[in-house]
Amino acid sequence: MVITIVGIGLIGGSLSIALQEKGLATHVIGVENNPAHAAKAIELGLIHESLPLAVAIEKSSLIIIATPINAAEKVLPIILDKVGNQVVFDVGSTKSKIVEVVKNHPNRGRFVATHPMWGTENSGPTAAIQGAFSKKATVICDKVHSDQNALEMVEKIYGLLEMHILYMESTAHDMHVAYISHISHITSFALANTVLEKEREEDAIFELASGGFESTVRLAKSNAAMWVPIFMQNRDNVLDVLNEHISQLRKFKSCLEKENYEYLQELIENANGIRRILK
Repeated sequence: MVITIVGIGLIGGSLSIALQEKGLATHVIGVENNPAHAAKAIELGLIHESLPLAVAIEKSSLIIIATPINAAEKVLPIILDKVGNQVVFDVGSTKSKIVEVVKNHPNRGRFVATHPMWGTENSGPTAAIQGAFSKKATVICDKVHSDQNALEMVEKIYGLLEMHILYMESTAHDMHVAYISHISHITSFALANTVLEKEREEDAIFELASGGFESTVRLAKSNAAMWVPIFMQNRDNVLDVLNEHISQLRKFKSCLEKENYEYLQELIENANGIRRILK
């Protein structure tokens, strides 16, 4: 199958590796605005050639949109304008906005809205890795609006990648990811800024930072060009979870101010309940 990937970065590149390894992609075309990224993707074997979007669509059976979500919502209608029987799916971290953009498009059925729940703090084609998606979850949103054969193709692809498929409405998806993904990134960005503001000794940060600190702020290395649009599109849900998170932080602050260590222990022990879910 000839596949076009629009945006050859972490997710797009890792998908290309996996689809080639599984024998599903016999030829991968890249559509990439950054010429250096396109050249690097060819050098790394992530794509076989880089072509303009219209030419790539004409040659492909499947088009995957792996750009930042603000670019994805702009390019999706253009792609749907040009497809016939091809299947299109995206891999963005928010879903409500992109499905809203094409809800009345005559080729809406050729599009499947998805979100593979995997990523790292790295970006660009050099960030692509082997075995990225195996045993991870992926979400397919608003499946009733996709043509049956388009849905089945995407389900088959994620099945070959050994991913666990969940089905959600786009609005429910965006609420859930605000709590289990987006707040983690905001917390990491904020903690990194706190440390950089208060700890002026860079050598001390480097020497004293333990594994716990490093893992907590790892996400702070994530690309702003990707995450600002995510926070913009999921603003209401992110604000909701931020208000709850700030409320929890205030409880810890109050315990220390009032020397209420009994309640502090209760808060920590209550948090330990996450072990039941994340073993």
